[in-house]
Amino acid sequence: MKIDIIGDVHGCFTEFKELTLKLGYSWTHGVPTHPNGRMLGFVGDLTDRGPESIKVIEFVWQLVIRDKMALYTPGNHCNKLYRFFMGNKVQIAHGLETTVAEYESLYKKEQQSIRKKFIELYEKAPLYLVLDKQKLVMAHAGIKQEFIGQTDGKVKKFVLYGDITGEKHPDGSPVRRDWAKEYHGAACIVYGHTPVKEPRIINNTYNIDTGAVFGGKLTALRYPEMDLVSVVSTMPYIEGKFKQFD
Repeated sequence: MKIDIIGDVHGCFTEFKELTLKLGYSWTHGVPTHPNGRMLGFVGDLTDRGPESIKVIEFVWQLVIRDKMALYTPGNHCNKLYRFFMGNKVQIAHGLETTVAEYESLYKKEQQSIRKKFIELYEKAPLYLVLDKQKLVMAHAGIKQEFIGQTDGKVKKFVLYGDITGEKHPDGSPVRRDWAKEYHGAACIVYGHTPVKEPRIINNTYNIDTGAVFGGKLTALRYPEMDLVSVVSTMPYIEGKFKQFD
């Protein structure tokens, strides 16, 4: 299996296109295709905060659902957008407001189309993906070794939000334990969720969310080569959004 796994896109379509071109994909047919049959993978959080969330949904739906040329696992922002589209009461904040504003600016017919596509994309997505004879796992916020193979509520919460303690930082963001520090499984875990200035590689885990939407970079991990490829973001740089580890 040859797959290029992309970190949290968060509506940064320009960076997504630039990164795929850098990875050797061609857009001649309207969507990124690789001459050597490689496929793309997405670890969730396609939308929110960035300028072109609707466009990202459209292209990922085409790649994953229509063309079967990519793999996708949802993130916490995907989960919240799904609940919004299903008519559930959700707080239109923490980035969702940008996607909702884009959505509400569309004509009714376009709204129906994008809502239908995202619901289909989300409902057909596995919570996380175990690939290449259990050598590779794609999970939005990561996963513990003992959770692999399970999908109950506790596992879903971990995969979407990370190892949260229930406490909050002064800015309202949840306190998360550093699960990767304790991971010693055989499978390579590729995840995002926590923005870092550079990809964080520890104990066979790869955090590839390099904060594109906060002015960092959009990063892909090429598997099985394990090469990291990034493009610099066009978004304004926001220093305090990047997690520092001891």
